[in-house]
Amino acid sequence: MKIFSLSSEVAPFAKTGGLADVAGSLPCALKRLGVDVSIGLPLYRSVKEGAFDRETVFRGLQVPLAGQTLAGNVQAAETEEGVPVYFFEREDLFDRPNLYRAGEGDYYDNLERFAFFSLAALLFARSAGMPFDVIHCHDWQTGLVPAYRSTLFRSDPFFTSTSTLFTIHNIGYQGIFPREKLSVCGLPPETFHPEGIEYWGSISLLKAGLVYSDALTTVSPTYSREIRTPEFGLGMEGILQKRSSVLHGILNGADDSVWNPAKDSYLSSRYDLDHPEEKIVNKAALLREAGLDPGLLERPVLGMTARLSHQKGCDLLLGILDALEALKVGIVILGEGDPAYEGALRKAAEKYAGTMTVTIGFDEALAHRIMAGADIFLVPSLYEPCGLTQMYALKYGTVPVVRATGGLQDTVEEFDPGSRTGNGFKFGPYEPGAFLDAIRRATDLWSDREAWETLMRNGMRADFSWNRSAEQYLDLYRSLVAARRRP
Repeated sequence: MKIFSLSSEVAPFAKTGGLADVAGSLPCALKRLGVDVSIGLPLYRSVKEGAFDRETVFRGLQVPLAGQTLAGNVQAAETEEGVPVYFFEREDLFDRPNLYRAGEGDYYDNLERFAFFSLAALLFARSAGMPFDVIHCHDWQTGLVPAYRSTLFRSDPFFTSTSTLFTIHNIGYQGIFPREKLSVCGLPPETFHPEGIEYWGSISLLKAGLVYSDALTTVSPTYSREIRTPEFGLGMEGILQKRSSVLHGILNGADDSVWNPAKDSYLSSRYDLDHPEEKIVNKAALLREAGLDPGLLERPVLGMTARLSHQKGCDLLLGILDALEALKVGIVILGEGDPAYEGALRKAAEKYAGTMTVTIGFDEALAHRIMAGADIFLVPSLYEPCGLTQMYALKYGTVPVVRATGGLQDTVEEFDPGSRTGNGFKFGPYEPGAFLDAIRRATDLWSDREAWETLMRNGMRADFSWNRSAEQYLDLYRSLVAARRRP
C-alpha cells in the first residue's frame, strides 16, 4: 500500500503549530508499521535555511493555473526514519519569511500558492510514475487535492485506483477566498455551488476537502461529533452531517520520544512509572527557576502552557485567580498570544508575586520543566479538537484538569476516589465556577498522598503513542483501497 501525505507544514522541516507535528509524526509511525508512505510539502525559505540534505529529483514540472503554465521543481529528502519527503519549489510563491502571513495579515496570494502545491503534487505523482493508493490531505491548504482528483483527473486512468482522505485539524481554519478567484484554482465553474466549494458566496478550500474526499477524519472522536453541531461546526455542520457516514474521529498521538520523563534531557531528574518519587526533585527545581516561594513544595503547584487566547480558557483562569490564591497553591504559566491576556496575566503575577509567575513567549525547555515540576496541569479550553498537552501531562504524572470538550473529553477520565479509577478531573460548563470546582477536587485529593500516587500512576500508564493512532489510520486506508477495488 502506497500513501502520499500532503500538508502545508511538516515537522521538523516547517512548522507554525500542531499541524506540523501530526504531519511529521504520523507518516513515521506508519512506516514503522510497514506502510510505504511519502510526504509532500512546499519548499519554503525555512526549509532551504535548515540543515536538511536535499536533491532535485524533477525539473520543469508544468502546472497549468489561471490560464498560464507555471514551472516548478521537486526536491527530495528523508526523515530520520527514512520516510521520503518531496518539496515543491516555486520561488515566487514559497521563498518568503513566513509560511502563511506577512505582518498582521495573510499573504494576498495564498489561494494561488496552495493551488499550485495541490495541483503540482498530483502532476508530480503522475509524471514520476508514482501511483498512490491513498492521498492523505491535511487541512484547508490541501483541500483542492480531492477536488482536483474528482474533477480534473476524474477520467485519468493513472488515478483510477487512488482514493483521497481529508483530515480536519481545526474546523475554524476554512481557507475562504473571493469567488472571483475561482479561475485561479483551475476548477470547473460548475463546482461553485452550495453542494460544491461555494460558501456564503465565497470559495472555501476546507469545504472543497469536505465535499470531494472519499473519507474524512478529524483529530478526536468527540470533536468529530461536535463539529456536526451549530455550536462547533462554524457553518460546516450541514455538509458534515451529510457526510457523517465517512467521518471518523482518530486521536492524534503524542511523540513519546520527545515527551517522556524517563528520557527528557531538560529535567533536573528523570523518572518513570516505577520511580515517580523523583518528580519532587523537578518540582523543587521549577520553584527555584520560577522564583516562587520554596514553601510551595508542600502545596499543590498548577502549571499551564498554552496560547494565551479566549479559546484556551484564559478568561476562566483570570476569573478565579483570587480564589486560587486563597487555596494557597502555586501557579506557573508559559505562553503568548492575545496582548490583552498577556498584560492581564503579567499584572496578576505582580499581584501574587511569590506564588504566581508568568513567562510570555515560548520556551521549549521551560515547557518540559513545567510539565515535570507541576502537580496539576490546566487545560480549560472553550473547544479543543484534540489537544496534546493533557497527554504529555498524563505521561509526566501531572494530573490534568480539563474542560470536557473534544480530545480532552476522550483522553481524560474523571478520577473516582472509591474505585481509584480515572486519570484527572473534568468540568462541563464554560464557567469560572465549574473550573474552580474541578481544581478544588484536585487540590483536595492532593493531600491524600496514597490516592494521589494512584492517580499519577493511572495517567502514566496510558498509551497515547502514535503507534496506536497509526494502526487506526491504516485500517481506514485499507477500507478505502478495498472500496475502490469493488466493482
